Amino acid sequence: MAKMIKGDSSRKPPEPADGHAVIEEWMRRQMPDLQPILEKLDTLLQKALPEPQYAVKWKKAHYGTADHGWVVELVSYDVSVNVGFFAGADFDSPPPNGEGRYRYVKLRSVDEVDDRLEAWIANAVRVDGWK
Repeated sequence: MAKMIKGDSSRKPPEPADGHAVIEEWMRRQMPDLQPILEKLDTLLQKALPEPQYAVKWKKAHYGTADHGWVVELVSYDVSVNVGFFAGADFDSPPPNGEGRYRYVKLRSVDEVDDRLEAWIANAVRVDGWK
């Protein structure tokens, strides 16, 4: 029984990959200027998630756990990276953008990976995401 990410979407969550290599390959295919942002986010997520699971689907990198489902997705565009939180509305101080339970923040610089973002990641690993 899959939880919907928003509205009446019928998309199914991705299947976990066999390890982190799928994320590394996805990051290599992104815009060179955005790779430092992605690498820093990836490091934070790997440290924050207990027994992390990874997937790439719909050109998005997904991070989660077996217990909580997919909690964060990274979406890389030409000049920015969106960090999406599947249960962001449940955070004490939710990210500013999004609808329903899904919230996100847009980053254009590695300097924007700050304490606030680290707090959102810490919140994400404590709540159920997309299952």
